[in-house]
Amino acid sequence: MATGPTAQERAEQGRALRTEVPRSSHADFLPTAARTDPVDLIERQSAVRVPELVPIRYGRMLESPFRFYRGAAAIMAADLATTPSTGLRTQLCGDAHLLNFRLLASPERHLMFDINDFDETLPGPWEWDVKRLAASFAIAGRGNGFSEQVRTGIVRAACASYRDRMRQYADQRTLEVWYAHADMADVQAEEAQELGSRGRAGLSRIIAEARTRDTVQAFRKLTRKSGGQVRFAADPPLIMPLEDLLPDVERDRLEDQIRGLIQGYAGSLRSDHRRLLEQYRVVDVARKVVGVGSVGTRCWIVLMLGKDADDPLLLQAKEADESALAAYAGPGVHTNQGARVVAGQRLMQAASDIFLGWDRVTGIDGRQRDFYVRQLRDWKGIMPADMMVPVGMRRFAVRCGATLARAHARSGDRIAIAAYLGSGTVFDEALARFAERYADQNERDHQALQEAVREGRVTARPG
Repeated sequence: MATGPTAQERAEQGRALRTEVPRSSHADFLPTAARTDPVDLIERQSAVRVPELVPIRYGRMLESPFRFYRGAAAIMAADLATTPSTGLRTQLCGDAHLLNFRLLASPERHLMFDINDFDETLPGPWEWDVKRLAASFAIAGRGNGFSEQVRTGIVRAACASYRDRMRQYADQRTLEVWYAHADMADVQAEEAQELGSRGRAGLSRIIAEARTRDTVQAFRKLTRKSGGQVRFAADPPLIMPLEDLLPDVERDRLEDQIRGLIQGYAGSLRSDHRRLLEQYRVVDVARKVVGVGSVGTRCWIVLMLGKDADDPLLLQAKEADESALAAYAGPGVHTNQGARVVAGQRLMQAASDIFLGWDRVTGIDGRQRDFYVRQLRDWKGIMPADMMVPVGMRRFAVRCGATLARAHARSGDRIAIAAYLGSGTVFDEALARFAERYADQNERDHQALQEAVREGRVTARPG
């Protein structure tokens, strides 16, 4: 027997929320006098990270307001908690800025367009992801020298795409929503109708390059042969093999623990994927610096070989801390932060890496830490924001908005959200105003970090 509200009742609930939380109210953002110092928030995160890597994080965040924004998910989480919310929750990416939408490989070896980074994933208000995405386009547009009118058009396009696609999903059967995905062959055909010759050539190049960015390419780039054995090549401080990182005794202990991590995490894989992993053996381990916001977290890359030295598998084991959203959205159901990341990724992505899994290990310092594991590189392609022209960024914004709607529709009440958004442009226009206001705040926060470095409060290092 069916339980719960009907589709009509869910739609009525969504429309009723317009009175409680007017769609125009999402334009609001006014930092209060009680707002936490943004540098304090960053320093709190840094306190539990690898100390010698923290200055690299600050160095990367200093490079531009957009780079700062990429590392400031915790700052924006605190700000978003003060903004209007309908109370409708879904699984959030938690860091849905535009560079976290990219090309990825499906297990069936199709090139897909999807969300990539789930370090901050957690259930929460659907508006938070949309606002982080909208603000990222405003900030990136400023970095590219676009006028406010152009930036506003781009943000509106992203939000309209989210709204329109959510309305489509509201009308679809549940399984249709679950099976929805963006195959790049279809995307390329659609974009060919909209882009000029230069845009089509650029998209073709990105797709071709993505197919070359695989395990074999990473293996050739990151390893060397020494004494007849394959090992990671050092590139300090960004890539540090264990043999260069620690004395012999500590190195051996850490290597044993990482081998144990790989063995233990296999239990979180599907049985057939676990059997596949068993056909590889661990050969070498190195510490790798990744991203902007993640710099300083413990991240290990693991070289594994199958039948011989020309049969590599490269895995990345990345430390998972508590989500930046947890203090405001609630901690979620997972006590293991690696499990939180993996569960969120599997729920939001149309197709996830077959080697995606998690485990908890005790480090050589005696502290327990949670990790999630995935392939280091598997057909990854990224659209460089600083190279986008207005028409290209607008088309990309449309694609990102649709992708985020699909990810949210898998776990949230797509019918209520769609009914709340409606067919008009009120929400789109509100988000365009919010994005500009938050871009202003982001620039002030970026300046605060610059001042902290000048005063010697924090140390930055080029990364």
